Amino acid sequence: MAHARLTVTPSDVIAEVSPRLFGSFVEHMGRAVYTGIYEPGHPTANEQGFRRDVLELVQELGATVIRYPGGNFVSGFRWEDSVGPVSERPTRLEVAWHSIETNEVGLHEFADWAETAGVEVMNAVNLGTRGIEDAASLLEYSNHPSGTALAEQRRGNGRDEPFGITLWCLGNEMDGPWQIGHKTADEYGRLAAETGRVMKWIDPSIELVAAGSSNADMPTFGEWEKTVLEHGIDVFDHISLHAYYEENGDVESFLASGVGLDRYIRTVADIIRDTLAEHGSDRTIGISVDEWNVWNQTRFNEIDKPPLFAGEWNERPRIIEDEYTVTDAVVVGSLLMSLLRNSDVVSMANLAQLVNVIAPIRSEPGGPAWRQTTFHPFALTARFAIGDVVSTRVYSDLQQTNSYGDVALLDAVALADGDTTTLLLVNRSIIEPLEVAVDIEGSPIASVLYQRTLGVPEGGTRTTSNTQAQPDAVLPRDADIVTVDDGDARLTLPPLSWSIVRLSTPRPLPSTTIRENDNA
Repeated sequence: MAHARLTVTPSDVIAEVSPRLFGSFVEHMGRAVYTGIYEPGHPTANEQGFRRDVLELVQELGATVIRYPGGNFVSGFRWEDSVGPVSERPTRLEVAWHSIETNEVGLHEFADWAETAGVEVMNAVNLGTRGIEDAASLLEYSNHPSGTALAEQRRGNGRDEPFGITLWCLGNEMDGPWQIGHKTADEYGRLAAETGRVMKWIDPSIELVAAGSSNADMPTFGEWEKTVLEHGIDVFDHISLHAYYEENGDVESFLASGVGLDRYIRTVADIIRDTLAEHGSDRTIGISVDEWNVWNQTRFNEIDKPPLFAGEWNERPRIIEDEYTVTDAVVVGSLLMSLLRNSDVVSMANLAQLVNVIAPIRSEPGGPAWRQTTFHPFALTARFAIGDVVSTRVYSDLQQTNSYGDVALLDAVALADGDTTTLLLVNRSIIEPLEVAVDIEGSPIASVLYQRTLGVPEGGTRTTSNTQAQPDAVLPRDADIVTVDDGDARLTLPPLSWSIVRLSTPRPLPSTTIRENDNA
């Protein structure tokens, strides 16, 4: 058995947990929309054609902000195609994903679905084939109350009140040569800044997300962020960071993906800080991790993509419908922990994506919807990660990785909310249980309030997944991993596992001095 010690300091607050950390993403790509969230004629479809079974899972997942409508899709998107009578909307070739887009679901339909789901819309504008005028028009259509041609057009299309969309993404992955309208950092930075200025003149209440690097391995990473920020340092409120991880035969490095995300986030945070300082700005610019997940990109690029892009144009083709394993779920849990650990600089985050396309929720046309393995750590974290992220110190046996050097077997994040301390924990060893001694400074541990562990199921392996035939093969279970004794706790984490533990930790009352009554 391996060993670790975890010390939690509730008085050392990193940041208050923002609900926006638990966002997701719906792109007009593959079956994310059509036969994903939307399928008229499905037994569970509501009067607008949206699947109730999928909607219930979205609400259970706890997603708070949904980025829409792309993604690569947005760089060729004409927003006008997606409003007005559905029967009059044009069908287009969708070049980014070699598909046919019917525009049956557009801005009005998606906004109605989002309201029903109880999520905030994070809308993206096209800075690939379009620019300032079209972004400004979309914002005016969406948010201006009445009295202008575009506001009245919206009202005529059935939406009397503005959509009130606050979050706006200024394009998507414009550093990538795969992107429609790919640009240099100077080209994009200037366009994004000028677009953002006009948008804020129209609606000063909005928040703008500039497109950062597509990944940390881009040859322009770092210089891209600095250049873009210099163009719009007075305009941008956030800058994006996209991060995907895959195993590629190296499970130890894969399980340490959170270390890679930590380093990526802190590098971008340093660039933001230094650029603001160089320009004498006291503004705060957050990091929007608005695409993150586990994704087998190698398989997609080398095996799945070539025949897709060489074939016929079809509606809703099956694209990157990855089937997630126990190992994937543990990594997704650890990536969420990284976002929380860095919540002093991460202002929001979006798991990419929501349904069918590298998603925690799967569905079949005319059939069921189910939870992938990755659904569970996200849902439990979104449900219980409340209060403040607080400082932790980890002392642990180490594991060697090819990508990140020696890393601790224990990954841990702690949250304090009144007299409750919540621990999120990962054992990165695939073979050994991990015994963890927990000390919460200044607060004796009274009892265990809740505990769940997701790991290899009985009779399964680390590649076991949830499928249509076996949707509950992998579930978080009450594994009784915690022992409390004399104010301390000891945990035994199974090999290759993600756990959440909520502890009762009554804070001592502050000491007070009672002065004697001088008149007594």
